[in-house]
Amino acid sequence: MASVWPPDILDRMVRAVEKVRERVLRTARALEARNIPYAVVGGNAVGAHVARIDEGSVRNTRDVDILVRRADLDAVKKAMDAIGYDFAETSNVSLFFERPNGKPSEGIQLLFAGEKVKPTDPVPAPDLTESERGVEFQVLSLEALVRMKLVAYRLKDRVHLQDMVRVGLIDALWPEKFPELLAERLREILANPDE
Repeated sequence: MASVWPPDILDRMVRAVEKVRERVLRTARALEARNIPYAVVGGNAVGAHVARIDEGSVRNTRDVDILVRRADLDAVKKAMDAIGYDFAETSNVSLFFERPNGKPSEGIQLLFAGEKVKPTDPVPAPDLTESERGVEFQVLSLEALVRMKLVAYRLKDRVHLQDMVRVGLIDALWPEKFPELLAERLREILANPDE
């Protein structure tokens, strides 16, 4: 039996990307309005850095990941509540869901500056001082972002690293910036940027 394609499939695809962009911008504006330090991390930060070189190489992401200080968590909760988001912790992940029927796939995940995301991580998440002002939001610096991607090293992180290699953001000199475990992971990416 043939599957039925919704007639507005392309519109749905565009809307999905726009919704992520809106979540990033709403979050950034809410935090900035209350002078709460933050940085956009994850796929959106990769996209911002890659877009500076080649917008055609930017991958869509459904995730919105924000780095904040744990000491600011109460202020972050208030800022997000004011724009219609509820806080939840699930499986050791701190998230915000949009009211009234937000889904985890459309949530905003918090990571905490200076803390390990997982207890087994070789280094903690970067400090917020390792960020820079982008056009519309604060974004993690390239070196700190690469370090986070090397620490997580899931499939999507390796793909993001490959993208950054392909557009020339990362080269053979970069492994020396990191501890040996992370340097070895980056050398592997550099040796096989298309695998």
